[in-house]
Amino acid sequence: MALMITDQCINCDVCEPECPNDAISMGEEFYVIDPRRCTECVGHFHEPQCVQVCPVECIPVNPDHIESRDQLQLKYAGLMKAKASAA
Repeated sequence: MALMITDQCINCDVCEPECPNDAISMGEEFYVIDPRRCTECVGHFHEPQCVQVCPVECIPVNPDHIESRDQLQLKYAGLMKAKASAA
């Protein structure tokens, strides 16, 4: 499952630096999460770090991108492989 940021986001800037996959960026009006890069922190942490730091609790699961923990782990492995290749 990828996460998403709702329009309740107050643009406080705390979530973006917490994302280990660089999946969070500023959108047109508020922060957004790239579902191709979001692993819900699987491979890095036990819980999504953006959810932990969000002061307004506006980061739910994205219903359009439901993935199992195994799928998230595979996505994490692919992201790390791509990162290593780019280095």
